[in-house]
Amino acid sequence: MHPTLQTISMIVALLMATSMIFIRMRAARKPISFRKIIAPPFFMSTGFLMFVLPDTTTSISYDLIAFCVGVIFSIPLILTSRFELVGSDVYLKRSKAFFFILVGLLIVRITLREEIEPIFSAMQTAGLFFVLAFGMIMPWRVAMAVMYRKLMKKQASF
Repeated sequence: MHPTLQTISMIVALLMATSMIFIRMRAARKPISFRKIIAPPFFMSTGFLMFVLPDTTTSISYDLIAFCVGVIFSIPLILTSRFELVGSDVYLKRSKAFFFILVGLLIVRITLREEIEPIFSAMQTAGLFFVLAFGMIMPWRVAMAVMYRKLMKKQASF
């Protein structure tokens, strides 16, 4: 990739990631529901259609590695995600570490991208990072859904 285009690509990715961090931080101010928890991985799964294009595909072993790295990245998110009941509404309890975890994950992803980009095409890199992101979001959201259900059952028993 041309150096100028690579710089522009990096700046756009950083801006998008930064905006997502602030969107996640603001979302904690609104009540959450089961539907809001499971919607992101459900809608994100449509991105797998990119693999219809031969230019995006890599070997299954690379895809599994990317997914597993995403699962590992989900662990700090799972450990810092907690819910609290306020009246009849459920809120994602904001962790002081959450912002730093998201920034740390962003830095690690940028570093990984710099290492991977020379090996794979831009389309393959995009595909691998999509799989990594899905591997991170899916377990996090499943864990959140389980925690939400437990809290709702606990509330119903009172």
